[in-house]
Amino acid sequence: MTLTHDTTITATAPGLAALAAEHAVTSEAGRTLAPPVVEALRASGFARHFVPRAHGGSAGTFVELSRAVAVLGAACPATAWCASIAASLSRMAAYLPATGQHEVWGQGPDPVVVGSLMPLGTVTAVPGGWRLSGEWPYVSGVDFADWALLCGMAPGDNGPVGMMFAVPRASFAVRDTWLNVGMQATGSNTVSTAEVFVPAHRAFPREDLFTGGAMASSAHCHQVPLQAVNGLSFATPALGAARGALASASAYIAGKLRAPARGPGLTRATYDTVLARSAGEIDAVELLFDRASATADRGSDVTPLEVARTLRDCALGVETLVGAVDRLFRAAGTTGQSVANPLQRYWRDVNSASTHVALQLEPAAIAYTDRLLEL
Repeated sequence: MTLTHDTTITATAPGLAALAAEHAVTSEAGRTLAPPVVEALRASGFARHFVPRAHGGSAGTFVELSRAVAVLGAACPATAWCASIAASLSRMAAYLPATGQHEVWGQGPDPVVVGSLMPLGTVTAVPGGWRLSGEWPYVSGVDFADWALLCGMAPGDNGPVGMMFAVPRASFAVRDTWLNVGMQATGSNTVSTAEVFVPAHRAFPREDLFTGGAMASSAHCHQVPLQAVNGLSFATPALGAARGALASASAYIAGKLRAPARGPGLTRATYDTVLARSAGEIDAVELLFDRASATADRGSDVTPLEVARTLRDCALGVETLVGAVDRLFRAAGTTGQSVANPLQRYWRDVNSASTHVALQLEPAAIAYTDRLLEL
């Protein structure tokens, strides 16, 4: 895949999806994306999607990203997850001071950035910057990352302050700890650092992400608060996975309905209801996510109620997708449970994605009702 500066992820997503589907079994067996998929993901433009235009990036939209990620998810949810992470973490790297941005993107806009917002690092102030030590689990795509954005609590005038630190690949280690049943190919392993020096220009307060307003870019994608977009990063791969499950189950059901009856089984009416209900729910969630993405594309104009609504829609949407995929999985019976059937992978992956902390309905519901009722 040849990369050019006018490449868009809308154009490249179908080709990447086809390749990811071809290598899905290999990627899952290796618990990380297969090398050809990694190479194509780098070339597809996802990493540069939110990179500032000053560094050759697209400073793109959330609508385009959400739709492209869903295309990938229908082929390989793990590839979609890693592509979404690469785009989202590069967006966060745009909050670095200008000198730090130049270090990350000085050689081009396509380095893969991964990371963790969990403040698990121990931070010591030293002349010119900081010393960072710690371990961060569940860092998706880290096996092929060029940079990691890692969070630690740094000493401040009024107590500890959460800071984000950009650390190059040569300065952190990776422990192979990702052995989960779902999203196996994301390679969400553990990152560790030991007294790594991070200069001041490669750090920024974590709070900047939540308030929005990157200093070095006025693009809408860099001005929107994290709460208005974070759920989309993890919800749109699940939407793609649900589409993939629907396609797989539909093919199975079509075969069952064409074949002569061979004893007891589900009725035609049952299959009709399963497909209609699950397809309708998936379509409805797609509309919710489209609205959330379009809202995020307004940048700093997003209202607090709209932020809370997006949190609600992402959590509720993924919960709905789980129900739709579970229904399809049950209708496929033991055939759907075969390791040779991709339906079982979609089922595992969408259930795995739904457990992410950003997609839990109860805290999202509290945030939404607090805003709606102004409590």
